[in-house]
Amino acid sequence: MGDKKVTRDAVIRTLNEALKPLDYAQALYEGGAIAFNRLDEWSDIDLYLVVDDDKVEVAFKAVEEALETLSPIKRKFEVKQLPWPGVSQTFYKLKDASEYMLIDLAVIESTGSEKFLQPEIHGKAVFYFSKSAAVKVPKLDRKSLNKNLQEKLTLANARFAMFNVFVQKEINRGNFIEALGLYHTLTLGSVVDALRIRHSPFHHDFKTRYIQYELPTEMTRKLERLYYVRDAKDLKQKYLEASRWFKELSH
Repeated sequence: MGDKKVTRDAVIRTLNEALKPLDYAQALYEGGAIAFNRLDEWSDIDLYLVVDDDKVEVAFKAVEEALETLSPIKRKFEVKQLPWPGVSQTFYKLKDASEYMLIDLAVIESTGSEKFLQPEIHGKAVFYFSKSAAVKVPKLDRKSLNKNLQEKLTLANARFAMFNVFVQKEINRGNFIEALGLYHTLTLGSVVDALRIRHSPFHHDFKTRYIQYELPTEMTRKLERLYYVRDAKDLKQKYLEASRWFKELSH
């Protein structure tokens, strides 16, 4: 390929041409940035391939063979444990593509319950082919969502009440590296959960992902200020401020 970079369009076109004729391949679609109309030069490619249940490994092999026609695969990372039965995930980085253009491929068994197509959560997927009526966009279960939100808020309150003091404990000990880590995960993590529940409930479990797009500007600016800590004195002050903010948000 020389200095020429493999483009996302070339990757999608090549995979579509290779996978669509396969009898066991039921659907190929893309989520991520393109599903939220946020595609830019740093976006990776979030692909979902639905296949017959016994064809997952064969499908990965077909994908890799197709990618190799464009560029050698520089790196491959298999995710060993996922929370969704019937979903296998592997990341690819191509030698002749941008370092930012990871290919995030989820191969999904056709009988799997999670297809990552709920538009309120995953955006509007772009389909490259679909040969199965079983691969369809589901309707939002608002009752289940509201239950999950209430359970998450209850858990966030319980976690905060039990463990947030650990930050102050490590500050008292002079263990500022540990205190800073706990501040980010416990204190600010609780704040983010509460903000998500209130302002972007469909993404209540997305942590900081997409947060700059989905919260009011004044809140993202406040969060940015609280995340950046100059020194031990600044940590003490921001820990107290963030703790007060969480209590305001969660009651």
